[in-house]
Amino acid sequence: MTITHSIKIRDISKGDYDAIVSWSKNDTFCSANGWELNRSEDELHRWWMHCVNNESVDFIRKAIELDGKLIGYADLATIQGQSAEVGIAIGDSTLWGKGIGADALKRMMEYASEKLGITVFHAETHEANSRAQRLLAKIGFLEVSRIGTEDYVGREDQLIQYTFE
Repeated sequence: MTITHSIKIRDISKGDYDAIVSWSKNDTFCSANGWELNRSEDELHRWWMHCVNNESVDFIRKAIELDGKLIGYADLATIQGQSAEVGIAIGDSTLWGKGIGADALKRMMEYASEKLGITVFHAETHEANSRAQRLLAKIGFLEVSRIGTEDYVGREDQLIQYTFE
């Protein structure tokens, strides 16, 4: 996996909160990432502090930086043995479609492999999210199933599951 942007994965922090507030005001970002719209700053702050102080053994959230600027976050979820579900969210929608998400996902997968010994990655996206489907295919994820539906940008949408080994 070759990284073409200067992406860094690091621990999330309280200091990231201003960026989180900015992203929470972008309805397109919120809808695409399952964030509640029009969340109060107090509620948003409590949620972010919960993320920062997370002590779950099967979930890890990391910050994504581009050239020293926080641009999103990456998650490892359902961590079991050598497998985990991986996902990313790029908060600055002006960076969408530029290959940065693919590089960030690769960086998170490298972190998971090196630090946690994870060798099998799972991902899930919505049928309507063609950008995420292209990102996963670009990295080498293979579609393995189409099970379930959920709300995505205001409509019920098919879920697609992927695996990378």
